Amino acid sequence: MDGLSYQMELRNVSKEYNQTGEPIPAIQDVSFALNRGEFACLVGPSGCGKSTLLKMAAGLDKPTSGEIRFCGRPVTGPHPKISMVFQSFALFPWRTVVGNVGYGLEIQGVPKVNRIDSVQKYLEMVGLAGYGHLYPKQLSGGMKQRVGIARALAVDPEVILMDEAFSAIDEFTAETLREEVADIHAETEKTFVLVTHNLVEAVELADKIIVLSSRPARVKKILDVDLERPRDRTHSEFVHAHKSIFALLKEELETTMVRRKIKRISEFEKLSDIEAQS
Repeated sequence: MDGLSYQMELRNVSKEYNQTGEPIPAIQDVSFALNRGEFACLVGPSGCGKSTLLKMAAGLDKPTSGEIRFCGRPVTGPHPKISMVFQSFALFPWRTVVGNVGYGLEIQGVPKVNRIDSVQKYLEMVGLAGYGHLYPKQLSGGMKQRVGIARALAVDPEVILMDEAFSAIDEFTAETLREEVADIHAETEKTFVLVTHNLVEAVELADKIIVLSSRPARVKKILDVDLERPRDRTHSEFVHAHKSIFALLKEELETTMVRRKIKRISEFEKLSDIEAQS
């Protein structure tokens, strides 16, 4: 792969934790690349490391080995052109909506007069014009996530990473917000990466779906979704894509269950050997 050909690229990324004195692999040799303006979704079994992978792409965590590159250069820490939207909203309760959305610009040293113009622009884009004076405790879950999206957009990033961005809100609000994010993606032509467990959501939004295996996460398959937007969930190709991803994850779950059963048998045999020797 030529790193200069892609906006973002993960090369043989692995992550290990060492909490018990022995390395525990969480992610193993994950490689994929994203073109400018793509909408990608990461799906995989619960606990496989999707969010960890996203945090490493954001520069908020470091891989044990491998490399993450943005526009051909290594990502070694938080990057001004890479923003993240969190599942838990991560808003400052003591700041107003305007204060939260403008936080990144403030950190970058953008003058207040310029921050206000940019903040208002993105509050309008996410449907929160007129709510700038409110505090997070006065907002619904959907409104809080809109603030998070506006905050991510306000610093004018090239890549927006979203970690289960719709899972902490009710389905009706989530559906509305998904449509708005699809419109924002089309309008801004920025690159989006969404971690999700919702397969319909993935097929509805993504140009590219990266299916991960059980832990330690590896790339099981990468599927391109070439469907006209807005997408019809009843369309045969939509249904086919959904079934394909579901089959991949079901296969992975069944494999994991077999592995666990074999492990239990192995542990039982060891115990039996110990008892026989005692």
